[in-house]
Amino acid sequence: PVAGGREVDPNDGLLAVGEGGVTWGIDARAIDSVCRDNAVARALVAAGELAIHGEDAHFELLVSEARDRAPKVNEKGLIDFRDLGEVPTVPAEAPLMRRIPATPGKDGHTVRGVELKAKPGANPTFSQPLLGSYVDKEDPNLLRALFSGQPVCGPSGVNVEHVLRLRGVNMATGNIAFDGTVKISGEVLPGMKVDATGDIIVGEVVDGATLEAGGDIRVGGGIIAKASVRAAGAVTVRFVENAQVYAGTTLVVEDTALQADLQANNQILVGHKNPHGRLAGGSTRAMLLIQAPILGAPTSGVTQLLLGVNPVLDAKYHDLQQQIEKRKEEEDKLDKLLKHLVKQGDKSGMIERVNTSRLEVVRAWGELLAEREALEKELALVAGARVEIGDSVVGAVDMTFGKKQLRLRKTLHSGVFKLEGEQVTFYDASGNAMSVV
Repeated sequence: PVAGGREVDPNDGLLAVGEGGVTWGIDARAIDSVCRDNAVARALVAAGELAIHGEDAHFELLVSEARDRAPKVNEKGLIDFRDLGEVPTVPAEAPLMRRIPATPGKDGHTVRGVELKAKPGANPTFSQPLLGSYVDKEDPNLLRALFSGQPVCGPSGVNVEHVLRLRGVNMATGNIAFDGTVKISGEVLPGMKVDATGDIIVGEVVDGATLEAGGDIRVGGGIIAKASVRAAGAVTVRFVENAQVYAGTTLVVEDTALQADLQANNQILVGHKNPHGRLAGGSTRAMLLIQAPILGAPTSGVTQLLLGVNPVLDAKYHDLQQQIEKRKEEEDKLDKLLKHLVKQGDKSGMIERVNTSRLEVVRAWGELLAEREALEKELALVAGARVEIGDSVVGAVDMTFGKKQLRLRKTLHSGVFKLEGEQVTFYDASGNAMSVV
């Protein structure tokens, strides 16, 4: 402020700001005000503006009942199964998904006039190829159904699968091989085969038949008489007796499984709708969880359980290890070649090409290492594998947790079996631990 001298001219304030290198975001009114107030004060007279980065493109699903076959995994590594229920369908030309384009963002500036460039949002398009759907010619951000069928959604697209509806599968219909979803209101009789790239839904019994699905399988009745059922996704069935059932994710038996060969890469839930359901006899294999109200039976022979083993993941991990070792060998060879060229002289101009090849190998190697790390985390979930019993264990039961085997020949009530270190421990309903041998 003035102390007997000349008052500060706001123009002098503007000049002083400019001499300090400030050229952007100047607030002339603030300078004028602080100069005329004639008081000790600090004032904000110029401010830069941060860049506002663009938003990524995203996709809005327009079909409320579209099937999503991507498994939903919780924090324990278990998959939440879903009841398939009715097959949702859409008519031809129905809107399926809208793409909301990315935004470019807004550039910012420093007070010294340096431009802060905004990063535009990632702008992915609809995934390709899409089956049974197409991009609207008049609106490139809208996906429509090519024909009527079952919508199956992905993160950036929706496929529409044909739906084949049958009363039953027998000698009159012949074997079924269908590119889409098959819905059978009645039975699938002995010796018949149903192969679908989508889901298979059977209203009644699968009796000595073979089912294979690229999606999920739902059987309203039972799977019996040496039938073979295999799904890449989940399998839900009322009961199983003397049959083979394989699920790529979760296998749910609503009532009872007797003398069956059951396998799931995630979990097997028996007695899901019956608190007195039983898993007895046969062989049951799952990676993380086997659950049943009653395990075993006095007259069913030995009930075999195998946990902590996933052949698919094990094979994938082994293949990754081989690829990583191969890339490492390639990098070592290229490193030696580069050192040789540098030492002897690069008369043929190979160094640049060799170095480019080496960088590509290192990049691929890094991606494989990241993939291996993710797979190791998934395999580590095996350490938490368990068997949950809702009511009791009776009869002869053999359990294998990884390499640890347990032969159980005594009755136990509700509780949980876990592998802790090298010992299988049983926790009763009150949480009390006891060793079982």
